Parts: sequence; structure tokens; C-alpha cells
Amino acid sequence: MKPCFLCKMPGHTTMTCPHRVATEHGVVPAPHVNTQNPVEFVFERQLKPRITPIKPAYVIPDQVDCAVIRYHSRRVTCLEFHPTNNHILLSGDKKGQLGIWDFAKVHEKTVYGNIHSCILNNMRFSPANDGMIYAASSDGTVSCTDLETGISSTLMNLNPDGWQGPGSWRMLYGMDINLERGVVLVADNFGFLYLVDSRSNSQTGKAIMIHKKGSKVVGLHCNPFQPDLLLSCGNDHFARLWDMRRLEAGSVLANLEHRRVVNSAYFSPFSGTKILTTSQDNRLRIWDSIFRDLDSPSREIVHSHDFNRHLTPFRAEWDPKDPSESLAVIGRYISENYNGTALHPIDFIDINTGQLVAEVMDPNITTITPVNKLHPRDDVLASGSSRSLFIWRPKEKFDVAEQSDTRKIIVFGGDEKKRGKRSKDDYDDDSDDDKFNVKGKNVKVKKPVKQMTHRKAKR
Repeated sequence: MKPCFLCKMPGHTTMTCPHRVATEHGVVPAPHVNTQNPVEFVFERQLKPRITPIKPAYVIPDQVDCAVIRYHSRRVTCLEFHPTNNHILLSGDKKGQLGIWDFAKVHEKTVYGNIHSCILNNMRFSPANDGMIYAASSDGTVSCTDLETGISSTLMNLNPDGWQGPGSWRMLYGMDINLERGVVLVADNFGFLYLVDSRSNSQTGKAIMIHKKGSKVVGLHCNPFQPDLLLSCGNDHFARLWDMRRLEAGSVLANLEHRRVVNSAYFSPFSGTKILTTSQDNRLRIWDSIFRDLDSPSREIVHSHDFNRHLTPFRAEWDPKDPSESLAVIGRYISENYNGTALHPIDFIDINTGQLVAEVMDPNITTITPVNKLHPRDDVLASGSSRSLFIWRPKEKFDVAEQSDTRKIIVFGGDEKKRGKRSKDDYDDDSDDDKFNVKGKNVKVKKPVKQMTHRKAKR
């Protein structure tokens, strides 16, 4: 009678859980309803020219194109694609480092390690200059960094007096940018929201409590169609909807209740009318319209993503290129047996039906992949697994010569373990974070990294 690890319900084991057999089990598909709400009618009429009436076929990046192993010195915490350069991927890690990887060249490594002193939780590009990026960290600072020079300036510091004990140390988690108002929004671990003027690069106004006092606000997202609508989520088991024109404590528009901690909450990318949340109770929740009843979600999809302390939280994210707003990507926590190897696939889920569209995996990636980001313009998926970065592309887009030749996999670091010593921080990451086998594959490597072949992987 103990609860199943997947659906948290008693009566069966995790292996026989019906949600493991079919992700759509118990999910009521999205109905085709006529719009009766006048506000929603006007909203959808304005958006109609932007959304194709025919649902396009899904294009799934399901094969590793290139990778950098042990790119970071600690686990990857966030990813962001460059807004104009299709081959640039930015990554943050647990140590506060910022990595810039041109995956068209693969072998080049640029990591700035002097920006933050601990976890880099979120980053966003400057709307005025795509060579600058804002970042929020658990050291309580918001930084603005020049990607070319690595020179960084601190826009806000919530801990000017340094460490005064855990009761007063403020950490920044959620972050987004309101383009119309020109402000950077960040939220801390005490339930407060802060506004930073992106033009003067300084804090504006007072902190506003938007979640329960003492709870982390781990996610912020401005509506892509109406930026004055703000979505927040936190450790108080709620996602909340706000109007930035009347942003004050207690002025919440809607409370979206969950049974456990909410890892993320996002508006849909095209219309901004749908909401997708990821919760620690192994549920993805979908609200089909922000103009309808928000007391309960339109659908709940059971999916394995409750994590332990050594993993970056799983977050389901929309496909920014899908005009039907029905495809989401998220890593899986529970491993599956694939030809005798325990792998943790990355799942593509149709949130309208709950069906598993695709599960992508590579026999060489045996670690969990909690951080995933779909490219806003290309059919590319970037994933962060432990300290490594991977780029996935659709198989049909590979040339025949490329399929039969080699994949570009670069290995950095790895000398610390040869000396037989590990720092204290090493034990805080995944115990298997360096496992990567290259079975049956030839791998191109450039110095000073180590060469890996199908016969032997030198580490």
C-alpha cells in the first residue's frame, strides 16, 4: 500500500504504474470549444493571423550532433541561445560561471569564472544589445556582462555586508525582462520581487512581496503578447498571475494551486493564453486559457521529474517554434532499460493529449539531463547533463556522409580525479557526472583535449 514513486498513488508498483505505460493515461484531451468570453474572443481574433490553422508535423531533434564533456567545473544550471547568432549557446553552472559555446566550431571554450561566486540560476539577453546578458545568482546579485570581453558590472546586490548567517542571506532565482517597461525582474528566496531599470542599470522602486514570506520565488515569466501580465511560481506550492500596472502585495489576479513545490511556470510562446507548470508532485499542469476559470488546471500529465538535492530542477518548456502550442520538452528522472543500459531519456510531450511524442536518448549519455532548451529558430535541442553540454539535431537532417563518419565530441578537464583528490564541492554534484562512454563511435578531438575512439576512451 505504499505510494508509487511515479504517480504517488498506492495500489501498484512503479514498474506496473499505468502512467509509465502510457503518459496519456487519465488525461482528458483539450476540447474544441466555442469562445463565449468576449475578452477571450477579442484576444484570439487579434492573434488569429499569427497562428496557422493547420497543425504542423513535429520535428524532433533526436540525435547528438556535437558535445563538450566536462565543459563546466560544476553541474549546468541554465541554458540560453543567442538571439541573433544561431550557433551560440550560453550556459551557467553551480559555481556561478558563464560559458559561451559556439557549437559550429565545437572545440573553442570560453568560460567566465569571475562573474558570480555561486549558483547562476537564470540569465536573459539585453533587449537593446545582444552582446550583453543579465544574470541572477544565489550570491544575491544581478550582473550585466559583455560577452566579448567578459567584463561584468553588478546592477544590484542584496548582500552588501557579506555573509551574516542563513537567516539574512538573500539569493536570487526567478528572472525575466519586461521589454515594454524596460525593466529586469528578479525574485529572491524570501518571496520578494525586485525591479531593475535596464536603461540606468540600477534598482527602481521597493521590493514587493509576491509569494509567502520566506519562500523561494523560483520562476518569473512575462506574457509574450501582453508583457504587463506576469507569471510567478515558488516553493509555497503556488503559481500566481499578476498585473504589472497594479503590482503590489495582495493584488494577485489568480492563484494557481499545486500540491507541492512549483519548479517553473510559463505562458505559451505565440498567444500567451496557455500556462504550463512543472511541479514536484510529478505533474505537468496545463491551463488552456488565462481568461477562463483558473481554480483548477485543464489537464494534469503524470511525468517523472521529482529530483534529489544533487540535480538542477526539471522544467518543462514550450517549443518556441510550434504555432499549435502543444509541444513541450522535459528530462526524465526515472531511468529505463535500453538494451541492458539504464538511460534517462528526454521526453517530448503533446500537452493537448498527454501523449509521449518522442523520447530521445543516446547510449553514451548515462547521466540525468534536467536542463533542456529548444532553439527558437532552428530544429536544435541543447541539453545540459551534469557538467557537459549536448546539441541534438533531427536524424533526417544529417548528411549520409555525416551519419557514417564521426560526431564531434570534445572532452575538457578530468585531471582532478587522476590526482586522487576531490574538493568538498565535488561531492555536492552527481556521483556519476563524469560517465560518458563512446561505444562504436569515432570522435574528432582537438588538442589540448583528449582523444576518444571506439576502442578506448582516454580520461
